[in-house]
Amino acid sequence: MSVTTKAIILAAGVGSRLRPLTDERPKCLLDVGTQTLIDHQMSALHRCGITDVIVVVGFCADRIRQHLGSRVRYLENERYECTNSLYSLWLARTELLAGALILNSDVLAAPVLFEHLVRAAAPDAILVERGDAFEAEDMKVTLNGPFVVDFGKDLPSERAHAHNVGVAKFSAAGAAHLVACLDALVATGHENDWAPRAFREFASQNPLTVVATDGLPWIEIDYLDDLTRARAEVEPEIRALDQALTR
Repeated sequence: MSVTTKAIILAAGVGSRLRPLTDERPKCLLDVGTQTLIDHQMSALHRCGITDVIVVVGFCADRIRQHLGSRVRYLENERYECTNSLYSLWLARTELLAGALILNSDVLAAPVLFEHLVRAAAPDAILVERGDAFEAEDMKVTLNGPFVVDFGKDLPSERAHAHNVGVAKFSAAGAAHLVACLDALVATGHENDWAPRAFREFASQNPLTVVATDGLPWIEIDYLDDLTRARAEVEPEIRALDQALTR
């Protein structure tokens, strides 16, 4: 089993749905508990042994650079206003080719979930929360046994079996296939799509294994209500879980 040693954090977005909190700062720098969201992610990655972290910046890039300093390396999506996370991931394709963990910068998740994904025997895998209750903005996934076979916010309810958490792992071999999908999508005008559009293409040709959250705490922060819940419920749950696991 190859060991994942690199992570790519997609942090170029404007976070418009969290305004006014994100008028002058990216949402990854919002405080959740005693740390910013991206610091929670950095701590979780380091616990998995991942210290080579590339952050794709865009909106308020200087603030992220100032906050993280030399702890990470940077790529800049200068077209962040007219593109989306698929394009940001495509910009990181050279880094991706060695294999990497890929995560959205707005995900708060228990560090043990990162550990489960990194340590999963499957070379290419993705975190999902199984369930059948969805909202319109949820990135839904279709499962076939232990594999993810489709992604989409527009998946019909009868084909939606889980939520995409926003953290995936690709081996070097898998990353080569994913980069080919990214190249083809960017070449055909999909720069403003979400990164799971590329995962969808990958999964149509390659095994992409499910790693389920199994009730462990996580949240994707898109709206003010999400941030409120992250602060009031999810972060305390994560903290309590960490304390229980380290006793």
